[in-house]
Amino acid sequence: MTLIAGRYRLLDVLGEGGMGTVWRARDEVLGRDVAVKEVRAPDGLPDDERARLYARLEREARSAARITHPHVVTVYDVAQGDGRPWIVMELVPGLTLAETLQAEGPMPPRQAARVGVAVLAALRAAHAAGVLHRDVKPANVQLANDGRVVLTDFGIAAMADTSPLTMTGELVGSPEYLAPERALGRVPGPESDLWSLGALLYTAVEGVSPFRRDTALATLRTAVDEEPVPPAHAGPLGPVIEGLLRKDPERRMSAAEAEDRLRLIAAGGTPRTEPLGADSFRTRPLPTPPPAGQDPGGDGGGGGAGAGGSADPGATAPVPAAAPGPEPRRSGGRAALIAGITALALVAGGVAYALLRDPGKTDPAPAPPATSATTATPSPTDRPSTASTSASPSPTTTPPVSVAVSVREVRGDYAGTCPPPEGKGPEFAATVTVDHTPATVSYRWTTGSGEDEDTGWRTLDFPAGGPAGQRVTRTWSAYEPDTTVRDRIRIEIREPVALTSDWVSFSVRCEGETATPSSPAPTATATAGTPSGGSASPAAG
Repeated sequence: MTLIAGRYRLLDVLGEGGMGTVWRARDEVLGRDVAVKEVRAPDGLPDDERARLYARLEREARSAARITHPHVVTVYDVAQGDGRPWIVMELVPGLTLAETLQAEGPMPPRQAARVGVAVLAALRAAHAAGVLHRDVKPANVQLANDGRVVLTDFGIAAMADTSPLTMTGELVGSPEYLAPERALGRVPGPESDLWSLGALLYTAVEGVSPFRRDTALATLRTAVDEEPVPPAHAGPLGPVIEGLLRKDPERRMSAAEAEDRLRLIAAGGTPRTEPLGADSFRTRPLPTPPPAGQDPGGDGGGGGAGAGGSADPGATAPVPAAAPGPEPRRSGGRAALIAGITALALVAGGVAYALLRDPGKTDPAPAPPATSATTATPSPTDRPSTASTSASPSPTTTPPVSVAVSVREVRGDYAGTCPPPEGKGPEFAATVTVDHTPATVSYRWTTGSGEDEDTGWRTLDFPAGGPAGQRVTRTWSAYEPDTTVRDRIRIEIREPVALTSDWVSFSVRCEGETATPSSPAPTATATAGTPSGGSASPAAG
C-alpha cells in the first residue's frame, strides 16, 4: 500500500469528486486513522496551471488550519508525496448530510435547524478568520456518529487577506449552491456563504435543491433570475430560508439574525416574523461582470476575495438597492448572464470544468464520502412542484423522474482461501432513490476490469404509493488461485436518466488452491427502503 511522506499509509478510498480523492489512511507515527486528501489535476493541464492548482491545495490547508472550532474539520498536516501536497485531516466517522437525505428523505424543520445552527457557527468562525468556504452544500456537511455536525472541505476556500490563485474565468463551487453575485463574477463576501446555507436548508426540508436544473448554465441562470418555489415543508424555517436566499447580498438576512432564529427553531420555538412587503424578495437583477480582460474587483473572475478587494471578511461589492414595488422581468439580465457564463466556461478550461461538473457529492447526492452520485435530490413523496430538474411544470404536467444512486461496501478487501466462506467475500450495497413514484429504473453493476459485471440491464420498479428508495446488493465471485486482484465496482443507470455512482475500490487475495466454485453467480437483490451505514470522511468534491 502507498506510503505518503514516509508516514501516512493509504488504505482505501472514502470519497471522490471534482476536486480530488479522499483516502482513509493510517498515521504510522501516531498510530491513528486519518483522512488524506489528494488533488486530481485534469489530464493535459499545463505545468504552470498544475503548479497553481497544487499551490491552492497547500493554501487550503493553511486556510482551514486557521479555524479552530468543533464544527470545522481539523487539519493535522500537509505532506509531500509524488511531487504534490497531500492534506491530512481528522477522520470523521458518519454520513454526510447528502447521504442522510438520500437514505432517509427530507428532515423535519427542527432537525434541519439543528444542522443549520452548527453549519452557521462553523461559517462564522471561518469568516472571523478571514476565510470564505465557497462550497457549502449537503455533501460537505458531515453528520458524525458521535452527534457532531462538521463542515468539511475548505478545498476551494479563499482567504480574504491574500491574493487569489484561481485562474482567469474559473468558476469555483457547485452551481446549485452558488450565490447570484458569484454567478455574475462579482467579489463574494460572507453573505455568499449565507446564500449557500439557505439553499442547503431548503434542500434539507424539501429533499430537492431549489435551483437545480438540467445543466450548470440553466442552474446558474435560475439562481440569478428566478425565485425558488416556496418551500412547502419548511414550517418556521420558511422565513429564514427566504431571508438567506435574497438575491441582493446587502438585503440578505444577517448571520446573527439567522443564528438567533435557527437556535429558537431547534429548541422547538417559532420566531416572530415581521410582515413583509410585496417586493420583499423581488430585487433588481445584479450588475453583470465587466467586459473580458477587466478584473471584476480583483478576483480574476473566479469568485475569490482578491487582493483588490477589502481584507475585511464582511466586505462585499456594492449592489443597487431594490426598486420600490415589483419589477417586470428583464431579458437583458438573462442574456448578460448567459454571455458571462459562456465566456467563463471558454476561458476556464480543464480545472474549471472539473469544478463545475460537481459529480457528487452533490446534492443530495450529493456524494461525497461513501461514494454517491445524483442527477437530482430524492424525495420520498410525490411533489411535482419541487422535484423537477427543469423549469417548474404547470399543474397538469407530470414532472420527469429524477434518480439518485450511491454505492458503499458491506465487506471490502478479502485475503484467504478462495472461494471465501459464506458471508466473508467482498459485498457491495447500492441505494437507488427516485423523487416520486411510480417509476422504473434500469441499472447494472460494472467493474473497472470488466470482470464479474452484469452483461445485461436489470430493472427496479417503484410502484405508486410505495417507497421511493430501494437497496440492491452484489457479491464478488471472480476468484482465481494464488492471485491478487485489485478492482473497483459501481452502478450505472440507463433509464429514466443516465448517470453512474462513484467507484468503490476493493482487493481480493486468494491464498492457496481455489476450490471448485460452489457459490452461485453474482446476484443483485433489491429491498424497499434504504440501509444504514455510511462514510467516514471529509467530502472530496
